[in-house]
Amino acid sequence: MKKIAVIIPVSKSEDTQVVLNSVKRIVALDHDEHLIVRILYAVDINSENDERIKLLKKEGVEVCSRRMRGRRAGAINDALIYLADFNPDFVALFDVDSRPARNFISECVDALENDTRAYIASSRRYISNPVNLISRTIQAEYYTLNFLLKISAFKQFNGLIGVLRADLLYKHKLNEDAIAEDADYATRMHARGYKAILVPSTTIYEQSPVRWRDLLSQRKRWYYGGLQLWRYWADVKRSNNKTFICSWVMALTITYCIIFFLPFVLVSPFIILRYSTSPKISPSVSAGLILYTLALQYAAIAAIFNFVSGRSIEWKSMKRRGW
Repeated sequence: MKKIAVIIPVSKSEDTQVVLNSVKRIVALDHDEHLIVRILYAVDINSENDERIKLLKKEGVEVCSRRMRGRRAGAINDALIYLADFNPDFVALFDVDSRPARNFISECVDALENDTRAYIASSRRYISNPVNLISRTIQAEYYTLNFLLKISAFKQFNGLIGVLRADLLYKHKLNEDAIAEDADYATRMHARGYKAILVPSTTIYEQSPVRWRDLLSQRKRWYYGGLQLWRYWADVKRSNNKTFICSWVMALTITYCIIFFLPFVLVSPFIILRYSTSPKISPSVSAGLILYTLALQYAAIAAIFNFVSGRSIEWKSMKRRGW
């Protein structure tokens, strides 16, 4: 019998209803009858009598309550310690806003069992809340990201959302000093010769920012975390995997010069009209893409300035809308 631990970190700012929506979806996931599953929510408590903990226990899942330490990476590392006696074969990581397809775990486990050199299996990403121009613009962005996930030799699943090999995750813990712990872990694993699998037979939805200030805060954090990854340059070179090295370097350079893609954005209405099959993506999104391009360029410059000047990046809660 294979064992899988499902871990969902919950920040202290997450609303009770968001947590309830999450647990109802996670407990409904399908899994192979020969797979033993334990579901654990790692909750950063917001008071001595955090109602979310009572709610989760009532729903029949386990809770690891903690004082915030090490941000998301710390929550996952604490959850791994909590589950050490379970000795899982696989660990599924989700965010509290994740909406995986019912077959997500079973399909990802199958993919990992068929490839011993893979450290993670995950799927294409989609937006669950295309409720305004910002989120519909990010929805359009995700179509590009899904294409890049398919062709890139450096597959970096945001948040490490997916199913991971537990032995590797226990051996190479998440770096709690990294602003982007997901990209940090992905870099270390690829540099060691492991790979990530994109599973085409399942999907996962997640919420996007619905306010420009939330988008700027999120992307400044991502850009700052990307700059920290250059400390692994020697390890990346030692991998001798030219396709991985090329993909990794491009990911950490081109994305900081997003303004150069603005001419392509200007012709995006014709591309959207020709190829989009989603009624949520219309030529009006092109206006959002222009603002989005400018916002990301600002976020990249701000992150570089903070990094060079030795300033850190503040983690801020994101407004949720449209579950």
